[in-house]
Amino acid sequence: MNLFYMQPERDGVLPMPIFLKDNYIGFDWPGIGDLEHVGREEWQELAVHTCSEQGQALLDRLTEIGLFVYAMQDGDYLLVADGEYVHLGDLGDYYYVESAGEAEDIYSHRRGVTWLKRMPKAELHAELRPLAEGQSTLAKLDRPVSQELLEKWTAKPAHEGHEASRMRHVDDETIAEALEILKKAMKSKDLERKERAAIAILRFAK
Repeated sequence: MNLFYMQPERDGVLPMPIFLKDNYIGFDWPGIGDLEHVGREEWQELAVHTCSEQGQALLDRLTEIGLFVYAMQDGDYLLVADGEYVHLGDLGDYYYVESAGEAEDIYSHRRGVTWLKRMPKAELHAELRPLAEGQSTLAKLDRPVSQELLEKWTAKPAHEGHEASRMRHVDDETIAEALEILKKAMKSKDLERKERAAIAILRFAK
């Protein structure tokens, strides 16, 4: 499998909330239509004639398109920058949607993503840091990775694993009972009690 790294901020906009909510990643390349059935030999000529960019900006755009549409494959993995964090996702196929021009609907070129985990960018494994430190919007790790290796690189620090191990001693039935008690407490006429219950539920959800 291949691993890609994406820094999607563009014109000061960070679309990660949209990508996470709707389980996809996307690019907006105005003037370039659906590339699903456009062969590798045709797409560069099409992009050159339809892109408004020139010089290095055009070369960057061609690199983006080549990686996003043709290099990425169903089953590859992607790390996406989101401020101080990165999100790991399992990639799906390329598809195209007509953009309505709305704030949440400007990304016509898309790939489905199954989001797997989030981790602090500062804790990225040393093998992955060059990707995060680069300036490219989209980059590919220079060697294939196995699922086992990727899991090793993105594993939580030991102290977090220990904490998770402690929490597993509380069984699901007990957790469900505790949540039910908190839900009932949220209906109390005592405002302070309601707030404490709400805070506890939100912390559990987080």
